[in-house]
Amino acid sequence: MINGIIEYDFQNNCVDYLIDKTVDGSSKKVITVKAPTGAGKTVILIKYVDKFLKNTDGKTAFIWLCPGKGNLEEQSKESMEKLAPNLDTRALMYSLITGFSGGSITFINWELVTKKGNNALKDGERANLFERIAEAHKDGIRFVVIIDEEHMNNTSKADDIISAFAPKNIIRVSATANKVEHQEFYEIPEDEVINAGLITRAIYVNEGVNEKEEFENDYDYLLELADDKRKELRAAYELVGTDIRPLVLVQFPVGQPETIVAVQDKLAQMGYTYDNGMVNIWMSNEKMISDDLTKLNGTPAFLLMKQAISTGWDCPRAKILVKLREGGSQDFQIQTIGRIRRMPERKHYIFPATLDFCYLYTLDTQYKEGLLSSLDKAYQVRRLFSKEEVRDFTLTKEMRNLDIDTGIGERELLRRIYDHLKKKYNLTTNKSVNIENMTAGGYNFSHQIDSKVLQGLFRTTEDLANANSRDRISVKTIVNTHSHGIYLLHSIDELKKVVGVPSQKVKNILQRLFRKGKRTQYKLVSLENNDFYAFIINNVKKLKEEFREIVADDSVQLTFLENAKTTTFKIPEMEVYKFASVKKVVLFNKNAYKEYTNEFVTSKTRSTSERLFENYCENNSNVEWFYKNGDAGQQYLSIVYQDGLRHQWLFYPDYIVKMKNGDVWIIETKGGMQNGYSKNIDIQVKNKFDAFKAYANKYNLNWGFVRDIDEQLYINNSIYSDDMSGDNWISLEDVL
Repeated sequence: MINGIIEYDFQNNCVDYLIDKTVDGSSKKVITVKAPTGAGKTVILIKYVDKFLKNTDGKTAFIWLCPGKGNLEEQSKESMEKLAPNLDTRALMYSLITGFSGGSITFINWELVTKKGNNALKDGERANLFERIAEAHKDGIRFVVIIDEEHMNNTSKADDIISAFAPKNIIRVSATANKVEHQEFYEIPEDEVINAGLITRAIYVNEGVNEKEEFENDYDYLLELADDKRKELRAAYELVGTDIRPLVLVQFPVGQPETIVAVQDKLAQMGYTYDNGMVNIWMSNEKMISDDLTKLNGTPAFLLMKQAISTGWDCPRAKILVKLREGGSQDFQIQTIGRIRRMPERKHYIFPATLDFCYLYTLDTQYKEGLLSSLDKAYQVRRLFSKEEVRDFTLTKEMRNLDIDTGIGERELLRRIYDHLKKKYNLTTNKSVNIENMTAGGYNFSHQIDSKVLQGLFRTTEDLANANSRDRISVKTIVNTHSHGIYLLHSIDELKKVVGVPSQKVKNILQRLFRKGKRTQYKLVSLENNDFYAFIINNVKKLKEEFREIVADDSVQLTFLENAKTTTFKIPEMEVYKFASVKKVVLFNKNAYKEYTNEFVTSKTRSTSERLFENYCENNSNVEWFYKNGDAGQQYLSIVYQDGLRHQWLFYPDYIVKMKNGDVWIIETKGGMQNGYSKNIDIQVKNKFDAFKAYANKYNLNWGFVRDIDEQLYINNSIYSDDMSGDNWISLEDVL
C-alpha cells in the first residue's frame, strides 16, 4: 500500500509498463525510462516494486543500486519505508548477514562495495557480498536491479556488481537517456509533468540581457540580473499570499578560488554575506549550509555551488540559476536546470505568470542535454577468442622512441605559423592591409569580447537543446586584462593542445605575431594589449583551424623508421568487440575470431568503408582470414608517423588480411567520396600514408588505403589524394 501520495496518470502508466516488461519472460534485459526532472522517479519505482511483489511468486529480490557519493541509498530507503511500510527494506549489511531473500529490497551505494578494504567484501563473520549472491541463486532467487542514476554520468564502476547479481532485468530511470535497440524504452513526456503542475511551465534564458549594452564583468552583470529577478519573485509570492523566499544558485564549473572570491566580494557589495546568513556555499572542500536552506522560507538568498551538488539534494524554492564561465567558452549541461524546475507547492499559479517560470543566466554558448550513461550506448560489447590458425601469426610493430627529442623549437614554430598565415591571407608588411585581409578571411578584430548567447522562453529542455541561431543575441564584454586573464589562458591552452608545446611558448609566439611591442620580422599586426586579449579570445576556434593545418602539413614529413622502437605483434587471443542487434545473424567464417558475426559489422559499430571491406573479405575466395585491429592500445599493431611539427604519433591500421597464397596485406580504411566530395575527416591522412608506405617497404608487406565510392571499394598505395578520380585509386577487385 502506498501512503499519502497524489495519483498521476503518467506515473501509473509507467508503473504498468514496468510490470508488463518485468513479468514478460521475453522482454529485453535493460528497461530504460526517460523521465524529466520532477516526474517523481522515486515514487514511480516504489509503486512499481510494491505492485510487482503483490502480484508475483515472491521469489524476486530487488537491488536498489545508488551510484555516487553521499547517502542517497539511505534517502531512497527512507522514502520507501514512509510510502510503503509493508515492504521488506534493507541496508546492505543486513542482507550480508541474512542473505538476499525473496521479496526483499536491498539498498546499496556501490562505493561501499568497490572501495578497497571495505568490510562488505571481506571474509569473516559475515559472508561477503558475492557469496550471498551465489547462495541466493542456488535458492532460486531472481534479481531485479534498479539503478538510481539521476546524479551520475557513468555506471562502469558498478558493472562488476551488476554482473554478479546476474539480474533478470535492469531498470533505470534517467532524465538523460537514449533509445537503443537492445533495450526496452519508455518515455514520460515532459508536457505531462508540466501540465500536472510539478515543474515550471517554461525556462527563461537570459531575460533582461541587453545586446546593446556593453559590460566589463560577466559575474557582476549576471548576479545583478539574478538578484533583480529574485526580488521580483519574492514580491510575487507575497502577492499570492505564500511565504516562499526564492533561492539563486550560483554555479562554478571549476570552482577556482579567485572566481569564488570575486563573486563573494560582489555579493557583499550587494549586501549578501555569510555573516548575515544570506549566502551559503557547498563545495567539495568547503561547506557552509544553514539549517533552513531547503525550507520554502529559508534565509539564504544565494547558494554557491560547483558543477553538481551532492546526490539527493532537493530545494524546490530554487528558481534562478547563474552559470558562470571560468575561462573561455564552456558548455552548459542542460540537466542542471532540473535544480530550478520544481514548483515549490506542486502547482502552477497562473498569476503572476512570473512564478510559473524558472530563470537561467549564463553566457555559455553551447548547450548539451547531458552526459549519457554507459547504458545509453547504441551498441553492446562481447568477448571473442581467436582461432588456432592465427595465434602464431606475427608482424613487427613500431612504437614511439621517447629517448629521441623530436619536434621543432619555438622559433621554427613561429616561422611556420607566420609563413602559413602570410601565404593564406596574402599578408604584407602593411599591418592595416593585413587586418583587412584577415577580416575578409573570417577573423574578428573587435575591441570587445564577443559572444553569441541564447535568449528566450523555452517550454521543455528538448526545446532548449534544439535552440537555433534565431534564439541568440550578441553581447559584448569590455576587456579587463585582470579579470579576463584566465580567458586568455584558457584560449592559449586550447591552442597548446593542437601544437603540443608549452602554453608560455604559444603565448610568446602569438604576442610576436599580433601584439604591439618589440619589433620583429614576424609581426603581422600590432594590437594594443586589450585588443590582443580580445583577438585571441574571439578567434580561438579560427586559430585552432590554422594550427591544425600547420600540424597536418606533409611537406615536412620525415621518415622516422630508423629511429622507431619495435616489438613483435601477435593477434590478441581475446578481444572485446562492439556489436549491435541485427534482424538475421550471419557468421563470418573468415574472421580471425570464433563466433564473429554480422552483429559486429553494423552502422553503429563500423564505418561505411569498414563494413564494405569486411563483407568483401568474407566473400572473397582468395582470403584465408582477416583481422580487425584496435584503435589504440599496446596490444595492437601500430606504426609511428610524424606530424608537420615532427612530433611522434602512433596510428593503427584497420585490418590485416592473410591470403590463401601466403601474401599478407595491411589495410587502412578512410571515408570515401560522395556526390563529388570527400568524406575523409582525418587531417593527418597524408602523413600517415607516407609513414605507412615506408613501413611496408621496409618489411616487404602489401598495403594500401581503401576508400569507397557508390558502395564500391578502391585502393591506393602510390600517391595519396583526397580526390579519387585519378589513376592512383584502383578498384580493390583488381588488386586483392
